[in-house]
Amino acid sequence: MDRRSFLRTSAVGGAAAASTTLAAPLYAQGNRELTLVTSVPDGFAIFDDAAQLAIDYIAAMTDGQLTFNKNSAGTLVGAFEVFDAVSSGQADVYHSAEYYFLNQHPAFAFMTSVPFGMTSQEMANWYYRRGGQEMHDELSSLFGLKPLMCGMTAMQPGGWFNTEINSVEDLQGLRFRMPGQGGQVLGRLGASVQNIPGGEIYQALSSGQIDGAEWIGPYADERMGFQEVTNTYYAAGFHEPGSALHFGFNQEIWESLTPTQQQVCKVATEAAHAQNTALSLAENGAALARLQSGGVQVRQFPDDVWDAFGTAAAEVREENMGDEIYANIANSYFESLRESAGWYEIADGEYQRQRNRVNNAG
Repeated sequence: MDRRSFLRTSAVGGAAAASTTLAAPLYAQGNRELTLVTSVPDGFAIFDDAAQLAIDYIAAMTDGQLTFNKNSAGTLVGAFEVFDAVSSGQADVYHSAEYYFLNQHPAFAFMTSVPFGMTSQEMANWYYRRGGQEMHDELSSLFGLKPLMCGMTAMQPGGWFNTEINSVEDLQGLRFRMPGQGGQVLGRLGASVQNIPGGEIYQALSSGQIDGAEWIGPYADERMGFQEVTNTYYAAGFHEPGSALHFGFNQEIWESLTPTQQQVCKVATEAAHAQNTALSLAENGAALARLQSGGVQVRQFPDDVWDAFGTAAAEVREENMGDEIYANIANSYFESLRESAGWYEIADGEYQRQRNRVNNAG
């Protein structure tokens, strides 16, 4: 059996054994309703906003001929079970963060975010213009899925802590919620990393089950109420400088859509992605000001901690370079990052420095 067949069989068989059949698409008078499963509760800022906006766009653009029955985390399947449910054909579409599925393939990390990786605009550059979508298509096809990028958290803060981080030693034994390669980095530095679904973070933090957690950013974090539990907030994070969210369609469901419906889904998710990026970036500043006025102390990690993050991140990235799929995606990702960052440094970076200097001088 070749790798493609093995991966598809493993993904589908494992999910089928663990789940029961969910609702099939409904057809009536030319209309169709797809079952959508998500990884967060309804109404979660930024994350669920992206999914809801996209399905609203699709319904409007098809005049109601293609709609979605959205089921939040835990309604039909758990937050981290959506991949298997759609891969096996028991649900039609999921909306989630691809780095939740590193156990399926480690290269899914690049489709959300990796430590010291791309900002939101750099991610869009790679995904839409430098082959990221095509590589994601190929990777997802191994599991019978068709992905579309839909949602962007932008820069994610270092998170909420019940203690200050003044040195790398302060990370030893720290029980911290962080998924993806960022969590693997913290684990290398001695933290006890927990991958807790978004809907369960507040309870884990407030109960003392964990010592700290990262989520999305000031706007979403404020809505979660983390400031009610701790007032120590590290603003800049190493782990997710621009985290993308995605729809994952069951491949057979995707191919059963008309070409027009497929194009509508592509355009709608791109539009929702752009709106969601703007939402993230526009609301974070005001939310942070509100948090600070309420007593939240904003801090930054010391340089030696950043250095330790960088060393561990490089080690984590290299762990899977022996896998051809992972290596090809990683090389494409970082080639695009170097290209974008080189231009931003000499253009946008210099402009921002000069703008700040001139404005402050006035």
